[in-house]
Amino acid sequence: MSGRAFLVLLSLVLLALLAAGVALGETSLTAAQFAEAFRAPASPPGEILWGLRAPRAAAAAVVGAALGLAGAVMQGLLRNPLAEPGVLGVSAGGGLGAALAIALGVAALPGAVEASALAGALAAGAAVVVAAARFREPETLILFGVALSAFGGALTALVFNLSPSPVATSEILSWLMGSVANRDWSDIALALAPMALGAGLCAYAGRGLVMMTLGQETAALSGLPMGRLRAAAVAGASLLTGAAVAMAGVIGFVGLAAPHLVRAGVRNDPARILVPSALAGASLVVAADLIGRVVPTEIELKLGVLTALFGAPLFALVAWRAARSWNA
Repeated sequence: MSGRAFLVLLSLVLLALLAAGVALGETSLTAAQFAEAFRAPASPPGEILWGLRAPRAAAAAVVGAALGLAGAVMQGLLRNPLAEPGVLGVSAGGGLGAALAIALGVAALPGAVEASALAGALAAGAAVVVAAARFREPETLILFGVALSAFGGALTALVFNLSPSPVATSEILSWLMGSVANRDWSDIALALAPMALGAGLCAYAGRGLVMMTLGQETAALSGLPMGRLRAAAVAGASLLTGAAVAMAGVIGFVGLAAPHLVRAGVRNDPARILVPSALAGASLVVAADLIGRVVPTEIELKLGVLTALFGAPLFALVAWRAARSWNA
């Protein structure tokens, strides 16, 4: 299958899932109600479709695309199939920012939690960008990211421990488990600016990712500004991840899974895998959110829980295959 045909296929899958996300939900609609929703968007059925389900499905797609693209960039930059956005500590920084906002009682202010999550993620991302500019070895960057992630997780646990009330603790836990429920078009619009900037930086860094697969010495002799491209890749992935965390909370394993689902279709090209990974990530999150809405449970399944249930076994499978290749 050609690269263009592969992109068309991924786009059609995403469109089908988006249509299902709008059509299906906890409240069943009749054919007459669907017709009324299209004829009169302000009607009650129209409000369900266009005011509740459509922005939720779109938010899931935007979050998934951001995480899928960030994961592809991280795997290319670090030359590690197990890399994903959370490995650099950006997700942990965003979670810490949101937890602090909730614990300090500013969650009642519109957009306060989201802004705090984005600020925390960008602070962590800035630290990683500085490290990427200073250290060329991907192993050093991984270790720095793991340390930053562990420190962010420890501080978040401290916020839990010092939470002023059980209500605040419950809200923090609920937010960290991830969800796109109750998101509207304005939330998506606010996230698009940092996501667009992050995607642009990732696209700029794409040519450097190809050279990085050939090794540090070859990349250094290529004549490309590898330090600048490396910093752009980290900054772009940090912006994408931070904006996704700000909108939906911590959604794990999407950035790991999406590139692996499409890698065979682009023949492991780290530059050509970026757009397919974004489409695959969007499809994964839309599908997970749809499953969470239609599964008949008393309490709606959280998005982060569903992606972890899918992603953790995939992570183990990738690690097992990598271990076999190392021992071969």
